[in-house]
Formats: sequence, C-alpha cells, structure tokens
Amino acid sequence: MGYFEDVTSDDPETNQHNEQSSICLHVFSDLSHVPAAMFIYLLKDSYVYGTNKATSKFKILMQLVKVALHNAPQPGPFTYVVQCMYIVPLLGKTYSEGFSHMLMSSLRHLKSVESMRKDLLEAKHLAAQLVLDILSSVVPHENRILVKLLETFEIELRDIAHALYGSELYNDDLVKAREHIRQYVKCFMESESNSMAVTLITRFSIQCCDESFLIKLIDSNQLEIAEECATFMGKEMISLVIQRYLDMKMLKSANKLVKEHDLTEEFPDVSYLYKESLVKKLAEKGCWDIAEVRAKKETKLMEYLVYLAMEAGYVEKVEELCQRYSLEGFVDSLVPERVFCGSDYLDLKKLDVEEIVWVDEINGLLNATSYIEACKIIGMDCEWKPNFEKNSKPSKVSIIQIASDKLAFIFDLIKLYEDDPKVLDQCFRRIMCSSNILKLGYDIQCDLHQLTQSYGELECFQSYEMLLDMQKLFKGVTGGLSGLSKEILGAGLNKARRNSNWEQRPLSQNQVCLVTVFSLKSMLLLTLWSLCIYSMNTSGGNPSLVSLRVAKVNGSLTLFPG
Repeated sequence: MGYFEDVTSDDPETNQHNEQSSICLHVFSDLSHVPAAMFIYLLKDSYVYGTNKATSKFKILMQLVKVALHNAPQPGPFTYVVQCMYIVPLLGKTYSEGFSHMLMSSLRHLKSVESMRKDLLEAKHLAAQLVLDILSSVVPHENRILVKLLETFEIELRDIAHALYGSELYNDDLVKAREHIRQYVKCFMESESNSMAVTLITRFSIQCCDESFLIKLIDSNQLEIAEECATFMGKEMISLVIQRYLDMKMLKSANKLVKEHDLTEEFPDVSYLYKESLVKKLAEKGCWDIAEVRAKKETKLMEYLVYLAMEAGYVEKVEELCQRYSLEGFVDSLVPERVFCGSDYLDLKKLDVEEIVWVDEINGLLNATSYIEACKIIGMDCEWKPNFEKNSKPSKVSIIQIASDKLAFIFDLIKLYEDDPKVLDQCFRRIMCSSNILKLGYDIQCDLHQLTQSYGELECFQSYEMLLDMQKLFKGVTGGLSGLSKEILGAGLNKARRNSNWEQRPLSQNQVCLVTVFSLKSMLLLTLWSLCIYSMNTSGGNPSLVSLRVAKVNGSLTLFPG
C-alpha cells in the first residue's frame, strides 16, 4: 500500500504494529461492517504509523479512501462521509481539516456514478443538518470545509428548510430558512469573514449587502469576493466595481469585467485604455518588439507607441516605426519641445566619467583586471536578455559593468567565455574574491544568482568577498535603481533600449552604441555611495558588508554567508 512496512520480528510492539496494519488493509477493502467512527480511527492510525513523509502519506491515504468508498460503506458513500464529518473534529485541529478535505475530495468522482445518485440525494438532508450544526458551532469545522460541504452535496435553500422544519414544508418555511441563514451571514460580515458571507449570500440568494460592503471588499483587496458579490447583486453593482477599478487604475480587472458582462456600451473606452497601458508597460521594460505586435492592429495604439519612443529619446525606434507604418505625419503634429526630451533621465556627462572601455578580448580583460585590482571601491551591475516566457531556459548574463570613480568597463562575458574561460575565471576571481575591493551593487543577490546560473562551472562566480547591497541602505524607495536615482539625484535611468538580444554575437553596431547607456548603472552606484558615506558621517551609521558563497540546495543554486 506504499507505507506499511513488511517486517517480521519477535518484538511485541512490532508485531502489534503489523497486526494493526493488517486490520487497516482489511477495513479499506471492505467497509460493509465498519462504523464511521472506527474508519476514522483507523485512518488516523494509518497516518500516524506511516513511514513516508507527511505529504506522501496524505496522497497515499487519499487514494486508499477513494478505493474504500467503493467497497460497500453502509448505507452509501455519501451518507457514510457525512457521518465521518461529524467524528473528524474529535481528532483535534492537527488532523481535522486535512482529513475533512480528504473525505470531501474523495467523493468528487462518485458524483458522476449513476448508481450513487440515490445515496447522494438521501445524504443531502443529513449534510444540510451538518451545515446548520457547523454554522451554530455545534460541530467545529473550518469555513473552507463548510464551503466544500455546500458544493459537494449541492445544498440548496430547500434542503436547509427541510433540516430546520421537517420533510413537509409550508409556504413561509423557505422565507424563514433564508432569514435563518441571513443571521449567520451578518455574523460573518461583522467578523470580516467576507468570503464565507458571500458564499452564503450567493448560494441562498440572500439580499443583505450594499454598495458600502462592495467598496470595503475592494479597498481591502478582496477583489474576487467583491466581483462574485457584485455579479449576484446585478448590473448596477458590477458597473460600480468597474468604475472603482478605473479610479484605482486597475485597467486589467476593469477590462475583464466589461468583457465578461458585456458592458462595452456603458464603458466604451476601457478596452483601449487597457491596451494602451499594456503597450506602455512593455515599452518601459524595453520590450519594443512585443509592444509593436500588440499595437500594430490599431493605428491609434501604434501612434501612442511612437510617442513613447519619442518621449524615451529612442530615435532609431521612432524612425523605424514611422517608416514601417507611414506615421511621419503623426510625428510632425506633435509639440516640438516634447520630442526627445531627456530631462527626466540621467545624463552620462553628469557622472563625470573620463572613459568607457568595451572589453571583448583577452588582453583588454587582463588590463582591465589590473586596473580594477588597484581600486578601493567599484560599482557593478549585470545585463541579460529579458525573458518573459514561462518555463523557458533562463537567459545568460551577457554583459557585466564594473566602474571606478573615473573609469567604466563593460565586459562582454559571452565572447570572453568563448575565447578563454580559464583566463576569464582567473581574472574575475581576482576581483570577486578580493577582500581589498568594496563591491557595490543594487539587489545584488539577483545578479549573483544569474551569474551562477549562467557560468556555474567558473569558480569566480561561486564565492564573493566585500559585497554591499545599496538597496539595503536606501529602504522604502520604489522603482529599483532607476527609482532610487530619481529620488536622490532627480533623474532616473532610461531603460527604453534595454530589451535587445544581447546574447547574439557579434553585436550589431546599434547595440555597441547602446552599451554606453549601461555604464550609467555601475557609475551611479558610486555616486550614491558617496552620498551615503556623507550621510553616515553626519549621522553615525555603518553599512553591512557581506561575503557570500554559492551552494546547491535541493537542486537549486542558493547564496549563503561565506
């Protein structure tokens, strides 16, 4: 059965365990004379004595229970499970929810068996009584189990009325039953168990929530519950939720509801606004090709994409799009001073850099390493091709920037690795493992993890000395390194051209021109460090320097203090 050990021993305890195992196996194969209480006791016993890990034991037991429910439980599997659900809470919280979930899930496949329909119908009355006992706290079950019970046994208001007032119902019994459930709904709402409240509201058609309740759900980010409740309440409330989403700039959620409930006439602009927001997000990430695919079916969207490229100062992309989609007239119609306005972005000249050195051959690597070894402080940052496909192979780090206060190096890791991995390893070990060089980064764990994934066979990316993550020194700032630059220096980083295939070799002429933009990031770290040192000198703080090593944990590469 997967977790009972087949052993023979003279040890009385071992023999007793084997005997119990035999009893359990026999019980699961024939439930015709096994009361629900005994079944639950043996279920717990099987779990406790199982030799597998908890998750595996649970899965094996789930299969056993599914099989057992086919083996003549009396009077039928659905009624038998309801009886078990009364007993499970006696085991305590450790087992109650898990076993209840197991029992309810085991019934799912039986609902489609025609011979079981009679037992399901008869069990509904007992299940309805169990629902009332759970609501009144007579039987302690979690809300999630109550929801499963309602769904599995398809409990309706009539079933609740039968449980309350007997099999013969009078005209007002359904009204009284609904009012009875309403009292529990109010209690759930008062205790902010909103999911349970909405489940009862929608299942038993209870009118007891209003606009303020919906707004409260949205403001507390319980969006799925709010949408379910609004759908039950009708078109007016759905429109209210959509408008609330629009006010909160939640265009994706608003667009989904407009489509689902055919409200395009009431909200004609939502679809376009959502598409526009998608194009903008893609452009901000530098995914211009994907943005173009999203925009090319609508001229207005393509014009917006051209505008975004102009705003980002991406001259080449503007020319490319205008030529491809004949939009020269659109460019001429824009306000001239808004075109190619770079004032929102950091300028290379502002960082007082003397030279940017592109390193893609071994002699250059050796010279750069010698220069960096003489530095006390460097900033470093990595670039790789963004990858937005799920379950796809991670992109390889193609460029690493290392900057001193006056000089910035941009290393072509892919080419250097292809030319001579041994020399690359030796040079970067002299940098990364040096305790004489303070290495600054931003969200540095991400870069180090990507380096290890890309070049795991190189020792230079297995351990690091004297690292400082600037992100930890400037807490509370959003937007990454660009957001930090905007906050401290008044101008962010232009990421408009980041999304290029940096893994292809040789790089295009356009890509070679663009790599100077990347040097901004490593030099920016040094500028921020200078400001941080000034701040610490005046306030008396200390940065947190770390050393890291890389190790495999459960097949994944993980960074540890080293």
